[in-house]
Amino acid sequence: MIDRYLRFCRMLDIAARGLCSVAALALAATVLLIVVLRYGFGVGYIELQDAASYAFAALAIFSIPVCLAHQGHVRVEVISEKLGERYRRGSDIVALVLFLIPVFGLLIWAYWPDLAYSWSIREASVETGGLGGLFLLKTALPLAAALTILQGIAAVLARRPL
Repeated sequence: MIDRYLRFCRMLDIAARGLCSVAALALAATVLLIVVLRYGFGVGYIELQDAASYAFAALAIFSIPVCLAHQGHVRVEVISEKLGERYRRGSDIVALVLFLIPVFGLLIWAYWPDLAYSWSIREASVETGGLGGLFLLKTALPLAAALTILQGIAAVLARRPL
């Protein structure tokens, strides 16, 4: 059962990494295109600006669960380096139960009404002539929060540091 859950979390991680890769490539290409068009030809497009903003937001949001899955986060405590594996496992479980799950769970719960409203009006860019689909991007925040919770649980079950 635990192995199936860990495999599922690995698949979610691969999907999130793929999304981050696409967002990073889209961000780089869009920003390059914006600079070339603006300074080379003197033209600009609001849609390109929005595309760059959307790509950056997706990259930043989905980098959180990916970073947690690959142990790339920053530890605040300096004591754990000197203490044993048993202490680190215990502190990781405490961090998961007292901080990670409640904080990201609260994020999902508190953001849900805004997300529902955004979907109900099919929210688009605030800029005149900008891209539509902002409601889809806003969906990424609770989705990434849920992925972060799942990756935190997987880290504890796999007996590796959070």
